[in-house]
Amino acid sequence: MTGKGRELADMMERRKVDILCVQETRWKGSKARSIGAGFKLFYYGVDSKRNGVGVVLKEEFVRNVLEVKRVSDRVMSLKLEIEGVMLNVVSGYAPQVGCELEEKERFWSELDEVMESIPTGERVVIGADFNGHVGEGNTGDEEVMGRFGVKERNLEGQMVVDFAKSMDMGVVNTYFQKREEHRVTYKSGGRSTQVDYILCRRGNLKEISDCKVVVGESVARQHRMVVCRMTLMVCKKKRPEIEKKTKWWKLKKEECCEEFRQKLRQALGGQVVLPDDWETTAEVIRETGRKVLGVSSGRRKEDKETWWWNEEVQDSIQRKRLAKKKWDMDRTEENRQEYKELQSRVKREVSKAKQKAYDELYTRLDTREGEKDLYR
Repeated sequence: MTGKGRELADMMERRKVDILCVQETRWKGSKARSIGAGFKLFYYGVDSKRNGVGVVLKEEFVRNVLEVKRVSDRVMSLKLEIEGVMLNVVSGYAPQVGCELEEKERFWSELDEVMESIPTGERVVIGADFNGHVGEGNTGDEEVMGRFGVKERNLEGQMVVDFAKSMDMGVVNTYFQKREEHRVTYKSGGRSTQVDYILCRRGNLKEISDCKVVVGESVARQHRMVVCRMTLMVCKKKRPEIEKKTKWWKLKKEECCEEFRQKLRQALGGQVVLPDDWETTAEVIRETGRKVLGVSSGRRKEDKETWWWNEEVQDSIQRKRLAKKKWDMDRTEENRQEYKELQSRVKREVSKAKQKAYDELYTRLDTREGEKDLYR
């Protein structure tokens, strides 16, 4: 996640993804932070060099979070209430094939513990990198998976299937017939596999209308985003309107202040002494302020965490994304080198944009007008 938060938020905005489970974040700590574009990341990690899990939520769902369980740097969950419907989102990162059996058993034990703590009537969606292959076909396992997996099942994939059976869940990826390119979740060199899965309760499978792998994105080098469309039968809350405020701060300018005085005198009938009825006078003052000074738009301010995000950075990321797509389609050394160069260029552009924004901030703080920014 280091240096990629805003890029991830931009991808979620373009792809219209509301909730995203992320793994191998490699961020140490137990926090929640804005990553820009109206998205917030809840994450947990104990080592900045390995593991780490998180869940990214669209801004409108952040206020619906009731509980966050950070079990370990491989398992965490969020509970949301959406119009009375309880939705539990679980992010998991299973140990790789070469890890010790004890570490794998600890992961599945933690995942079992999370599932057992969720009441039966609540919805559950698990988005995880299980590091296993459930395989193509579903003979003998029809109740928990479809026929559209990838290649052959291995021991770690069998663990996923056994877990789904014990928790009465379905492996969503395998129920939708897609081209292999839209089923492969991991590509590295000549290897193409399926290791990232979405699981939900079998009783709620009817609420999922589609599930596929998104190709052509370059946020993660080897893994691809798996997206499913889930429709909850609830009434959507109206977003509360933000109050439009009078721009009283304009009175600091002498010309605005003088115009306001003149208009207010006219509104009060030329009186020098204010009337005794304060309520009426206050309303006249407010109305005059709105007419002379104007009101705010009511739109939300730009995210504080990404005020350095500019057009140059966006343009570089767009070129990197196209290069990644080109390399996915034709894996030549030339395309690979082009993608690598653009990756490095994006890092430099982000670094320059941040440095420029901070330089401008420091310059402003040295002025009299910037004194208030110091308190912010």
